[in-house]
Amino acid sequence: MVLETTYHNKEHYQLIEDIVGKRFSFFEALRKGGIGSKRLIVSNFSPNLNFITNTVSDINYANIELRKQGILVMINKGLRNFTWAIPFYQLVFFKSDLSSIHAQGKFIQFKNSKTFKENKKFFIEVINEKIKFEEKHSHPQL
Repeated sequence: MVLETTYHNKEHYQLIEDIVGKRFSFFEALRKGGIGSKRLIVSNFSPNLNFITNTVSDINYANIELRKQGILVMINKGLRNFTWAIPFYQLVFFKSDLSSIHAQGKFIQFKNSKTFKENKKFFIEVINEKIKFEEKHSHPQL
């Protein structure tokens, strides 16, 4: 679900909390070594996310925040902010020439630039949290 989060809206923040869980506490974030990515350069958006593409500048940036039950992908378009809430059970990563996040029939591709390489530790942490979440919420096979 993509929401415009330029202005504070209690309903949006409650909806985000319902989808991806609460924020980590300050001490939990310190223990994890941080819960946010550095700025990532977006290479391409899926057609149903093209409304976020910057028309003035040719470079789009995104940040990712780790939550207890998912991630938030925050994208800036000029003076407007958009947040894509992705629960862990819908989150899929692909790595090829470009790296991408897929969920809910949408995707964002990131350039494998210096900024992406600086976020390697963060992506490993996200994948570990996803694995923990799936182990905790998996159903026994019959």
